[in-house]
Amino acid sequence: MNNALLLSGGGLAAIIVVAVIVLLLVIVVVWYISVYNTMQKLKNLTEEGWATIDVQLKKRYDLIPNLVETVKGYAKHESETLESVIAARNAAMSASGADKAAAENALTGTLKSLFALQEAYPDLKANTNFTALQRELSQIETELAAARRYYNGTVKTLNTKIDLFPSNIVAKRMGLEKRDYFELDSAEERKAPQVKF
Repeated sequence: MNNALLLSGGGLAAIIVVAVIVLLLVIVVVWYISVYNTMQKLKNLTEEGWATIDVQLKKRYDLIPNLVETVKGYAKHESETLESVIAARNAAMSASGADKAAAENALTGTLKSLFALQEAYPDLKANTNFTALQRELSQIETELAAARRYYNGTVKTLNTKIDLFPSNIVAKRMGLEKRDYFELDSAEERKAPQVKF
């Protein structure tokens, strides 16, 4: 009978050990699934943010030729400025990945020179088409800035998760890599442009 009690006591201890191991495995699996889903969600949000930027950039690309054509009528001898705007637009449209942000920053710089032309041509300021297009571009730039902020926020969250332990283990298994922020390349571009009417 003593042997039966020892056997049942030892059996009970073995059952407890197995139960604890199973419980720990369940906790690890649930944690892994939770972190995996979080990382996948952040990856999708980052891709959504980039797609939103692309939509705003497409609007901008479509608007720029209209602006240039409107200005051409007033500033026939300013072809170099107008050609540089179109060249920067085309370069930005064809860029991808990390080059996209640099090309967009170059385009923003050339747009500043386009709007500087209105100072030299007072009739251009009064042109309703030009002012309407300029307002529309200003609205697109505001929406683009908001899209960049959203994208950079999701990139920050994703990159933080990729860096921190233990979620970095899951990120590595998923093949996730840190994303680049959409930011300006130079200190000059960070300065607020002066627009005079």
